[in-house]
Amino acid sequence: MDILTAHRMIVAAETQLKDMTRDFEKVKTAAATFVQWANNQTEEQSEETELEVEAALPQKQGRKKKTMPGEMSKDEAVTDAETSYKIDVHNQIMDTVTGSMHQRFLKNGTLYADLALLDPKRFSQVTSYAGGFREAALQELSKCLLPFDDRATVAKLQSELISLAGQWNRLKTSVFEEYTTKTTEAGPEDAEDEAEMVYKKCSSCKDCPLCCYRILKQYNLLTDAYHIIGLAYRFLLTLSVTQVACERSFSTLKLIKNRLRSSLSQQNLESFMLMATQPDVLKMLDSDQIIDGVAEKSELLQKLLIQ
Repeated sequence: MDILTAHRMIVAAETQLKDMTRDFEKVKTAAATFVQWANNQTEEQSEETELEVEAALPQKQGRKKKTMPGEMSKDEAVTDAETSYKIDVHNQIMDTVTGSMHQRFLKNGTLYADLALLDPKRFSQVTSYAGGFREAALQELSKCLLPFDDRATVAKLQSELISLAGQWNRLKTSVFEEYTTKTTEAGPEDAEDEAEMVYKKCSSCKDCPLCCYRILKQYNLLTDAYHIIGLAYRFLLTLSVTQVACERSFSTLKLIKNRLRSSLSQQNLESFMLMATQPDVLKMLDSDQIIDGVAEKSELLQKLLIQ
């Protein structure tokens, strides 16, 4: 399932939730059915048990504030327990859920549509745009990439994407059959803090964004021919909401935090993020120079590391 399909499902879910927002009677009926089932199960399991789930909300006696002479009267508080629950609990929860979904996902619908075009499954649709994209296509993605490279214009993105889509059937015939990805090993729910980062072999489907990026990297096409599209794929694959492997998705930030947890300050966390996302640059560093730099910080380190 690609990101655009997921976005459409969220839109449909939000519409359904909005239709249910004020339908308290269905919730009330479902709750009554559950209470009746729970009481029946309790009676069947043990006749000596006096436990019983209440079918109605408890009524609370309202406190009436005394109004002083000359003071303007206030609205009467809701005293009915069911009405109070409907207003203060049910309606507020439903409003919070729908508002949170809209704030987190739906406002970026145009960006999701742009990112979906990077999926090789949609390259046949891209090639049909050879005469020209629609005016708004890839504009939001271009805005996200321009801070990293001022050449990432809409026209450049469209041109490279059409070219890549046209050449994809030839490029994917490479001998690239599998790759290694970093992920967390699934374990017991209560052992989440001890999750270990492992390397996993994944078969290459040659039909997902990660496979597309790796094939471009294998043929050294990210430096010149598809430099901007390569930047777009790096942007796509670092988002935690996207599928970054054929079998499993992961978040680099989550991997780092699970391993090191609260021992990281914000400054160190940024450094570890750069090391995790730029392993090629990390391999180019001279380890001896790093050791010498650390040793210069104190006489004790100098004795331990150099002498």
